[in-house]
Amino acid sequence: MKIAISTDGKDLESSTSTRFGRCSFFIFVDTDTMDFSALANPAKQASGGAGIQAAQFVMDNGAQVILTEKVGPNALRVLEQANIHIFICHNGKVNQAVKMFIDEELESYDTKNRRK
Repeated sequence: MKIAISTDGKDLESSTSTRFGRCSFFIFVDTDTMDFSALANPAKQASGGAGIQAAQFVMDNGAQVILTEKVGPNALRVLEQANIHIFICHNGKVNQAVKMFIDEELESYDTKNRRK
């Protein structure tokens, strides 16, 4: 399974980012092989619609799951329509978030977790 993690660094030791649409990078991890790649978020400097652009970017790169802390309502709608699952990760390293996802220790980003 290919997952995308919002981060401000380029490797698995990087800290996860609290922001989905304006993170610096997305690290894409294949959970079967643990191969990964870090891609710069093209939406980071967008004047508007960063969340939607970031959502399209992770979908275009094949992510089936996203690990992040916060997702705005517009990006959330796009991701839900594409059946992309979102899980909450707080203030940790990318490798820790991946392990917690594999071990099923992350909370799903459902209705009760949405930003108001």
